Amino acid sequence: MTDSTFEAFRRAEALLSERRPLEALRELRTVLDVAPDVPSVQLLAGRAYLGSAQLHRAEEAFRKVLEIDPSDHYARFALGKTLQRQSRFPEALAQLRMAAVMNPSPEYQEALGEVAARIAVDRDRRER
Repeated sequence: MTDSTFEAFRRAEALLSERRPLEALRELRTVLDVAPDVPSVQLLAGRAYLGSAQLHRAEEAFRKVLEIDPSDHYARFALGKTLQRQSRFPEALAQLRMAAVMNPSPEYQEALGEVAARIAVDRDRRER
């Protein structure tokens, strides 16, 4: 990445931390053009897409990170949350399980529990 691209990346990070995902995506446009296969760029884009409810684009960005680095537990967690927001609970559960095994943080465990509970509730409703 060039200095200007790196600065755009940093501005996008700052905007995302301020919960301004659409502005972050505008900053990321040039970065994505220059460095589309850099995991940190895709991860930041995925977070911005997720923050702006562009769930299919978020899913695509997180999957691209995982193609490059299957051991990225945060990308798995974020993909799981993205799938959860799309009500794709079994797929979300699989990703969240892997993330929790890779990094058993409370945040990952909580997300895993939420999705597992939702699947159980849905199963109970169908059995009635």
